[in-house]
Amino acid sequence: MMQATKLISGAIARRDFIKGAAAGGFLLAFHVPARAINEPEQEPDDVQGKFAPNAFIRIDKTGATTLVMPQVEMGQGVYTGVAMILAEELDADPTKILLEHAPPNEKLYANPAFGIQATGGSTSLRAFWMPLRKAGATARAMLVQAAAQRWQVDRASCTTARGEVSHSASNRKLTYGVLIDAASKIAPPKNVPLKDPAQFALIGTSQKRFDTPNKVNGKVIYGIDAMVPGMKFATLASCPVFGGKVAHMNEAAAKAVPGVQQVIALDDMVAVVGDHMWAAKKGLEALKVSWAEGEHAKLSSADIWQDIRTASQKDGVIAKSQGDVEKGLSNGQRFEADYELPFLAHATMEPLNCTVWLKEDSCELWLGTQIIARVQQTTAALTGLPIEKITVHNHLIGGGFGRRLEPDMALNAVRIAQQMKGVPVKVVWTREEDIQQDIFRPIYRNVISASLAGGKVAAWKYKVCGASIMARWLPPAFQKGIDIDAIDSAVDMPYDIPDFQVQYLRVEPRAVPTGFWRGVGPNNNVFAIESFMDELARKAGKDPIAFRRDMLGKQPRLMAALDLVAAKSDWGKPLPARVGRGACVQPSFGSFIATVVEAEVDPQGEVVLRRITTAADVGTLVNPDSVEAQLQGGLVFGLTAALYGEISIKKGRVEQSNFNDYRMLRIDQMPKIDVHLIKSGEPPGGVGETGTTAGPPALRNAIFAATGVALKRLPIDRDLLARRSNS
Repeated sequence: MMQATKLISGAIARRDFIKGAAAGGFLLAFHVPARAINEPEQEPDDVQGKFAPNAFIRIDKTGATTLVMPQVEMGQGVYTGVAMILAEELDADPTKILLEHAPPNEKLYANPAFGIQATGGSTSLRAFWMPLRKAGATARAMLVQAAAQRWQVDRASCTTARGEVSHSASNRKLTYGVLIDAASKIAPPKNVPLKDPAQFALIGTSQKRFDTPNKVNGKVIYGIDAMVPGMKFATLASCPVFGGKVAHMNEAAAKAVPGVQQVIALDDMVAVVGDHMWAAKKGLEALKVSWAEGEHAKLSSADIWQDIRTASQKDGVIAKSQGDVEKGLSNGQRFEADYELPFLAHATMEPLNCTVWLKEDSCELWLGTQIIARVQQTTAALTGLPIEKITVHNHLIGGGFGRRLEPDMALNAVRIAQQMKGVPVKVVWTREEDIQQDIFRPIYRNVISASLAGGKVAAWKYKVCGASIMARWLPPAFQKGIDIDAIDSAVDMPYDIPDFQVQYLRVEPRAVPTGFWRGVGPNNNVFAIESFMDELARKAGKDPIAFRRDMLGKQPRLMAALDLVAAKSDWGKPLPARVGRGACVQPSFGSFIATVVEAEVDPQGEVVLRRITTAADVGTLVNPDSVEAQLQGGLVFGLTAALYGEISIKKGRVEQSNFNDYRMLRIDQMPKIDVHLIKSGEPPGGVGETGTTAGPPALRNAIFAATGVALKRLPIDRDLLARRSNS
């Protein structure tokens, strides 16, 4: 696949970008001498008396091993996975492992896939797989050498296990803690051999997640739980119209609320500060604000959709081309379709929050963020303080989904803190504010033309129309008009099609801020591609899975997943009336996954999920239990969006406000989800987002099979299904 991807003008596919990182093209040097641990600003100064061979590992004299987590935990199990990789190669004692957040430091903890310190894109284990293994193996080699020197034996005669070095010939053992002083004096060796996977003791076994116990007993501290002595609480309201400003504020009623201490008006928002959250919330409700709504006061969803539909008639920038697509489209039966996806909110269970203590000469922040270094950098720019005076305490995150890849919650909290005269303040967004002032998943429109010849797709012309998040968020990933995320899973779709072209047309929606949403570019492209594949299969008179199988070409891993899911889902067995099965296959995020959704559509257009089956080859299964849980969670997330997800705009403002009108899939609607994992010796692929991208097209195709209605946009239009049922 990667070899066949030819992008113009040096542009690279997102997957190739990450593969290059994993191969070493974007990696930092991880053989960091112990003395370098203290060199970067804000690096913890607690390494005295510890063995700190690199940025990830510290061992004290008791043998306690602290593993520094370069990626943030937001429910995906990454802390457990990262710890397992490090502990595997280090041969650490699992009972003496401690976990610690990495501080903001892009020199040491940049994500190799992005070149900055960020958690996202299902990159945590696949991008850090080799760096973490090398870090653990290097530390182990230094400890072995220290023991061998002490015993005056050959290093090769020593072995390690559970935090000890052993010399079986003389029946001697030393714990890692005893060896740290000697090991600290040894230069880190280069090119240390890694373990043979056949020797793995931890990797590949289902381990209980390290973050679960404290979540169960309530001891876990999320960003919203951070407490600072003497702090106040604040909540805020931005202008409900995109781009609007504060015109006038009458604060008398708000100040009359018991516990309200201060009312703050900024250019585009107001905030109420109280002794506790309830006072701040009730004060904000009482506050009388009039807004200068600005130029977008009449903006509607219809306007935005008209913009993108009109723009989509233009040509985009060619991201990939092979063969002669126009000739190919003319040689056979030609079919066309357009697919659209709406704005979506993130609606994380932990609403946005940030605690700030801003002093004259320093600033300290407590929050959960996917971009800790960027929070530090942008806070320094906002306050004018030196970056070394900005301290950021990261916490476990109660849901990220891409929302916390933005620093806005920290910056707005700092803006409020600037009015607090040195008093620490916790700023918490209400659920309504969190949804209505989100950084939304963009709308997309996908324009596809294809031709059929000999029962296969002979030509394929695909145009992605939508915003470029990368142009704003990571400019190097947007070059010559191509956003590598926007075309992900489009330029490297798995089917063997002779004449093939993919275009990208950047269309920014008026006023609405857009950002990453779980599944990123593939959640758009996989939906459009796999939906059209089902329609083409019907045009060709073929079974949808057989149709896909005929075109997969040299895709053995995906073929194996497709065959397995067909068998496990009872594909082809008779179903009752108005019940259908729909399939989806995708090689997204470095993983190979096939999914079948079985669903029923009643005469009123209501959709009932009956059964979900997925088969996945995600490479090396670091923690199989986490892989299964992530696939299940992703499927629920994606299916929720397919069934209910849409942010609509009226009079320049978001119409949805809470879970009553931005619905979640409920527990009584949940079907059985069967996950079948395929063992593989390949490096780990991404897991957290593949389920999200798999669910919507498989459900859409199940509805198509059950009713014959070929839906072209999400969320599912129940009125349309009901009308077609009764016509």
